Parts: sequence; C-alpha cells; structure tokens
Amino acid sequence: MKSIHAQFAWLGGESCALNVRITTNNGLISAIEPNSAATAKDLRVVGVVMPGFVNTHSHAFHRALRGRTHSGAGLGDFWSWRTLMYQVANRLTPENYLALASAVYSEMALAGITSVGEFHYVHHQPDGKHYQDPNEMSKALIEAARIAGVRLTLLDVAYLHGGLNGQKLGQEQQRFTDSTIENWLSRVDMLGASSAMHTVGLAPHSVRAVHEVELAQIAKHRKNRVVHIHVSEQPAENEACRAATGRTPTKLLSDAGLLGSFTSAIHATHLDASDIALLGQSKTFSCFCPTTERDLADGIGPSAELVAVGSPLCLGTDSHAVIDMFEEARAVEMHQRLISNKRGVHRSSELLAAATVHGASSLGSKIHGLVVGAPADFIAIATDSVRLATFDGENGAAHLVHSATSSDVRDVWVGGEQIVKDRIHRSVPNIAESLRTSIAAVL
Repeated sequence: MKSIHAQFAWLGGESCALNVRITTNNGLISAIEPNSAATAKDLRVVGVVMPGFVNTHSHAFHRALRGRTHSGAGLGDFWSWRTLMYQVANRLTPENYLALASAVYSEMALAGITSVGEFHYVHHQPDGKHYQDPNEMSKALIEAARIAGVRLTLLDVAYLHGGLNGQKLGQEQQRFTDSTIENWLSRVDMLGASSAMHTVGLAPHSVRAVHEVELAQIAKHRKNRVVHIHVSEQPAENEACRAATGRTPTKLLSDAGLLGSFTSAIHATHLDASDIALLGQSKTFSCFCPTTERDLADGIGPSAELVAVGSPLCLGTDSHAVIDMFEEARAVEMHQRLISNKRGVHRSSELLAAATVHGASSLGSKIHGLVVGAPADFIAIATDSVRLATFDGENGAAHLVHSATSSDVRDVWVGGEQIVKDRIHRSVPNIAESLRTSIAAVL
C-alpha cells in the first residue's frame, strides 16, 4: 500500500480539492481523502494531481512527419499530406517501428498520457505479403507501450477497399489490407487475450475502406471489443458516401449496427443535424483531434451540439503534430469561440473529462479518474511555472485547461508505479535522442 499527499487534486469539478491523500493498493486507488493532514508515510506532491490523460486516437508513426509537411509537396490539403504519410508508412519494419513507437509513447508519458488508443493499420510487408507472424507489427507496438510504461488499446484497422465504388487499393496501401473481412477478423483474433496493460479493439478504417456488408459483419463478431472508425473527416468522404449509398457515413454505420456506447466516431467533423442526432441517441463517442484537424485543414467539428445531445467527447493527438492534451482540450473550446462568437461554450471540467475519463471509457475502461477502484493512473502538474504561477484551487480546472501545457507535467504514475519523476522517464531517460534516431531511420 502506498500513499501520496497532494497539495491540490482535480476530482472532477470546476475547483480543485485541497490536501488530498490518495492511497493505492495492487495498482488500484483504494482511498481518496480530501482535507487530510500529511503523514510521514506519504509522498508529498506540490502542485495538482489529476487523472492521467487518455489519448484516444494515435498514429504513432505520423510523429516522423512533424515539421516536415509545411512546404513543397506537403502543402495543399489532407490528400497531399497523405501522400507524404504513405511514404513513411512504407519504410516501417517491425524493428524500426518498435524503436519509433517506444520513443513516441515515452514522449506521451512525459506529457502525462497514461493510456493510448493506437489506430494501427501498417500490418504487413510493403508488398502486402504477411510476416511470418502476421501480427508482428502489432506486437511491436504492444512492446513499445510496455517499454514506455503506458497502457495501450491496440485498435486493429480493417482496410479493404480504395473507395466506395469498388476502387482497388493502391500499391502504397497493400501493407494495410487483409483482403477480406474474414481474414482480418481471424488475424485480430490471433492477437489473443488482453492483459492489464493492453487490450485489443476493432477499427474499420472508414466507410471508404470498409463497406456496409463488412461493417455489419464487424458488428456481429465484435465480441465486446470497442470499435473506432474515422467518420466524416473530409467533405469528399460524405459526398462519395451519399453518391454510392444515398446515406451519410453516420447513417451507414447506424444501419450496419455499429453505433453505440462501444463505438467512437473519430473526427466527426462534417456532420449534418441527423448525424448529430444519431450519435447522441446511440451514446456513440465523438473523438476530436483539434491540433491535427487544424494542421490538415480538416475543419471544426460540432462539439457543442454533440455534447448537448449526449455524445461523450474524447480527445486524441492523432498525427502528433503536437503531443499536449491540455492543448487538445483548450483547442476544442477556442475553436468553438471562433465560430460561435461566445465564450465558455464548454465548461473547463467538461474538457478535462474529455481528456481523461471519457477517453478511458472510449477505450473500454469501466472506471477511470481519481475515484476508489480506478487504476492508479495519475499525474502531477507543477504550479511553479510562469504559466501557472497564479494558480488557485477555486478556479483549478480553468487554470489547467486555459494556462497549462505538457511542459507542466512533472510526475506520472501508471498502476501506482511512477514512470516519470521530475520530468525524467525511468526507462527512456533521453527521449529526444530516441526520437531523433528512430525518426531518422524511417525518413
């Protein structure tokens, strides 16, 4: 049994509680005691303790593109950016992806991310041939998360078609595909049982890449696994879906039986009123990735409307143009202010929940946060920086959302074990060098 004594703790409201003892046992939180005096056995934490961030949507290898897509061929739109992304994807091997992903997940840990949903589609060799172990790339990601000390939900992607009208996959997409939905389901089942640190979810890439009859098969063979899918990230996807099926992507998913509290609609940017209603009625999660969506000029999604009708909001860093969950949370609100001319569209506590407890639920966790019975995954935010020098507990959530950055994360615990201490990772002490060398290997 271990205990920490936090100067402040964010327990879910707009304010932060004072002098909170958090006791852990066997990797779980066993007691939360606000207004407690510190004892000699407590580890004293100055600053704010809050739940670990949950990064609901990640493509680990996209981290190699940071800073490299803002000139020349990288300019234009999402589709020109995608061409550069495919070039990196086809240089990945199990060995260099292990090195890259362990560095990226360690960077996430430094930023206070304790769980990540990895939307993984680079399955096979560049020519489409399977590795001797068809899940070798998946297992590299599981090992990378183990090295970094973070929890992983491996969202194994089905990628079967090049479009809604029977287009074949391009050469650069061959390593993404299992050819048939049956082959994909069989390979995913081969990944076996989950562990305390990793689980497996299902991820039909999009309605472009997985068609209605295949989506229905996923719904039938889900086996209590979560489902994540890109939804309406681009207007072109909506137009193609309407032209081919007479329906929006969201309506197609509904008809296939794939909306519900087990599903997360990634991006959900270009929705109409009926889409929003369907996502809300079904309690489907909406996963926004604001820093990526603005980097790729995707647009601004209807976060306020979705939350209002009951679609829980969660967040991801997606392409890792930035790895900072404070920035993702802040961006949701700031984007809404720009398009609504109103301040306070989302409460600060709502945005912190999106970055923590809602993200955990999206990845299949039954309980998360600073509550008894939850995994002991929490982080300490230093309040001695210029950004948080005027922090006060009464406005604690607002200070965190609107002032803090990932640089203010000082300490990180996962399952009650400290993986980051004073901004140093216990297993990967020089993350910057690990990033430099692993990214150089795939460029």
